[in-house]
Amino acid sequence: MKLSENKIETFAIELFKQQAYEYVYGPVMAPDGERQERDAYTDVTLKQRLDHAVRMLNPSIPEDARQQAVREVINPASPDLIINNETFHSMLTNGVDVEYQKDGDTRGTRSG
Repeated sequence: MKLSENKIETFAIELFKQQAYEYVYGPVMAPDGERQERDAYTDVTLKQRLDHAVRMLNPSIPEDARQQAVREVINPASPDLIINNETFHSMLTNGVDVEYQKDGDTRGTRSG
Protein backbone atom coordinates (compact mmCIF):
# COMPACT_ATOMS: atom_id res chain seq x y z
CA MET A 1 0.00 0.00 0.00
CA LYS A 2 1.35 3.39 -1.00
CA LEU A 3 1.25 5.96 1.79
CA SER A 4 0.03 9.41 0.75
CA GLU A 5 -0.69 12.68 2.51
CA ASN A 6 -4.40 12.18 1.82
CA LYS A 7 -4.41 8.75 3.52
CA ILE A 8 -2.59 10.10 6.56
CA GLU A 9 -4.97 13.07 6.78
CA THR A 10 -8.05 10.85 6.46
CA PHE A 11 -6.69 8.49 9.13
CA ALA A 12 -5.96 11.40 11.51
CA ILE A 13 -9.43 12.90 10.96
CA GLU A 14 -11.05 9.57 11.80
CA LEU A 15 -8.94 9.22 14.97
CA PHE A 16 -10.00 12.67 16.16
CA LYS A 17 -13.66 12.01 15.32
CA GLN A 18 -13.52 8.81 17.39
CA GLN A 19 -12.38 10.96 20.32
CA ALA A 20 -15.46 13.21 19.91
CA TYR A 21 -13.67 16.09 18.16
CA GLU A 22 -15.77 18.02 15.68
CA TYR A 23 -14.46 17.84 12.12
CA VAL A 24 -15.03 20.86 9.91
CA TYR A 25 -14.00 20.71 6.25
CA GLY A 26 -11.36 23.39 5.59
CA PRO A 27 -13.20 25.42 2.93
CA VAL A 28 -16.19 25.76 5.28
CA MET A 29 -14.07 27.69 7.81
CA ALA A 30 -12.06 29.57 5.16
CA PRO A 31 -12.16 33.39 4.99
CA ASP A 32 -14.94 33.16 2.42
CA GLY A 33 -16.56 30.01 3.87
CA GLU A 34 -19.98 29.37 5.37
CA ARG A 35 -18.54 29.28 8.93
CA GLN A 36 -15.57 31.63 8.63
CA GLU A 37 -13.05 31.04 11.42
CA ARG A 38 -10.06 32.89 10.02
CA ASP A 39 -9.56 36.27 8.39
CA ALA A 40 -6.93 35.09 5.89
CA TYR A 41 -5.60 31.81 4.56
CA THR A 42 -2.29 32.64 6.25
CA ASP A 43 -3.93 32.48 9.71
CA VAL A 44 -2.81 29.11 11.02
CA THR A 45 -4.37 29.44 14.49
CA LEU A 46 -8.13 29.56 14.90
CA LYS A 47 -8.09 32.48 17.35
CA GLN A 48 -11.74 32.27 18.48
CA ARG A 49 -11.29 28.60 19.39
CA LEU A 50 -8.02 29.35 21.19
CA ASP A 51 -9.62 32.26 23.11
CA HIS A 52 -12.50 30.01 24.15
CA ALA A 53 -10.20 27.18 25.29
CA VAL A 54 -7.94 29.50 27.29
CA ARG A 55 -10.99 31.10 28.95
CA MET A 56 -12.47 27.69 29.84
CA LEU A 57 -9.17 26.31 31.18
CA ASN A 58 -8.30 29.44 33.18
CA PRO A 59 -11.46 30.95 34.65
CA SER A 60 -9.69 32.29 37.75
CA ILE A 61 -7.08 34.49 36.07
CA PRO A 62 -7.81 37.99 34.72
CA GLU A 63 -8.80 38.50 31.09
CA ASP A 64 -5.62 40.46 30.30
CA ALA A 65 -3.48 37.50 31.48
CA ARG A 66 -5.52 35.12 29.30
CA GLN A 67 -5.05 37.44 26.32
CA GLN A 68 -1.30 37.58 27.07
CA ALA A 69 -1.21 33.78 26.80
CA VAL A 70 -3.15 33.85 23.51
CA ARG A 71 -0.76 36.47 22.06
CA GLU A 72 2.25 34.34 23.00
CA VAL A 73 0.76 31.29 21.28
CA ILE A 74 -0.21 33.19 18.12
CA ASN A 75 2.96 35.29 17.70
CA PRO A 76 6.04 33.11 17.36
CA ALA A 77 9.22 34.63 18.74
CA SER A 78 11.70 32.96 16.42
CA PRO A 79 12.21 33.19 12.66
CA ASP A 80 13.04 29.44 12.75
CA LEU A 81 10.03 27.24 11.89
CA ILE A 82 11.30 24.19 13.81
CA ILE A 83 11.93 26.21 16.96
CA ASN A 84 8.47 27.80 16.63
CA ASN A 85 6.84 24.39 16.26
CA GLU A 86 8.65 23.05 19.32
CA THR A 87 7.73 26.16 21.34
CA PHE A 88 4.10 25.95 20.18
CA HIS A 89 3.92 22.29 21.19
CA SER A 90 5.42 23.08 24.59
CA MET A 91 2.92 25.89 25.19
CA LEU A 92 -0.01 23.65 24.27
CA THR A 93 1.13 20.76 26.44
CA ASN A 94 2.71 22.62 29.38
CA GLY A 95 0.89 25.96 29.37
CA VAL A 96 2.10 29.54 29.04
CA ASP A 97 3.66 31.55 31.88
CA VAL A 98 1.75 34.80 32.48
CA GLU A 99 1.90 37.58 35.06
CA TYR A 100 -0.90 39.77 36.39
CA GLN A 101 -1.69 42.13 39.26
CA LYS A 102 -3.85 40.99 42.17
CA ASP A 103 -4.30 42.87 45.43
CA GLY A 104 -1.40 45.16 44.48
CA ASP A 105 1.00 42.27 43.96
CA THR A 106 2.39 40.81 40.77
CA ARG A 107 1.34 37.18 40.45
CA GLY A 108 2.62 34.58 38.06
CA THR A 109 0.87 31.47 36.87
CA ARG A 110 0.88 29.00 34.04
CA SER A 111 -2.09 29.42 31.73
CA GLY A 112 -3.19 26.08 30.27
